[in-house]
Amino acid sequence: MKKVAILLPAYNEEKNIKMVIDEAKKFFPKSLIVVVDDGSTDSTYYIAKKTGVTVLRHKENRGKGEALKTGFIYLLKKNFDFIIIADADRQYKLYDAIKILTALKDFGADIVTGYRIPSDVPFANRVGNFIWRTLFNFLFGTKLKDTNCGFIGLRKSVIKKIIDIHGGYIIENSILRNAVKNKLKVVQVPVKVSYGKRKIRKFARMFFGVLFFILVEGLKFRLK
Repeated sequence: MKKVAILLPAYNEEKNIKMVIDEAKKFFPKSLIVVVDDGSTDSTYYIAKKTGVTVLRHKENRGKGEALKTGFIYLLKKNFDFIIIADADRQYKLYDAIKILTALKDFGADIVTGYRIPSDVPFANRVGNFIWRTLFNFLFGTKLKDTNCGFIGLRKSVIKKIIDIHGGYIIENSILRNAVKNKLKVVQVPVKVSYGKRKIRKFARMFFGVLFFILVEGLKFRLK
């Protein structure tokens, strides 16, 4: 039986963290569940600790990228075969991780990412995703359906090859860039997603930040 680790980066998710952990226990009852509390100012850390899972803690907020790195470094010392990364805000459904794990096991994938069903995605996000995906595929020579989905599975053996990631909204593109550079096999599976309200200014900052990263890193890759 292959062993699975579930990595949950969390920041101020006291309303969601227990439900996410409960879902992880339900669908992956024998998994190693690790929460990285990224300097939350609410009760996220204490609620997670009460569930009995492993909880790592940053004293101050350092960003999702650093939370993932902390989780990766911890997990490299543990005995498991596959890792599932999911956001603690319940944007994605943990039962979809079953499809991600199946793709890792059966399709020989090094990394499996979800791709969001267009009807689940608000119009502005669909436009942004289309532009990011098109540019990423062109510059990196890929045929990905989604380049910004945060629901990801990977083999333990590739952690060291993708651990050099950046924070903010470019994490997924950092991981995929590293996957391409290291010639890793990437498979994508459809996943459900739900969105809350997002401020226009924040969306604009995210859009141009991701676009800039893809453009700069893509040109470096093409011109190397």
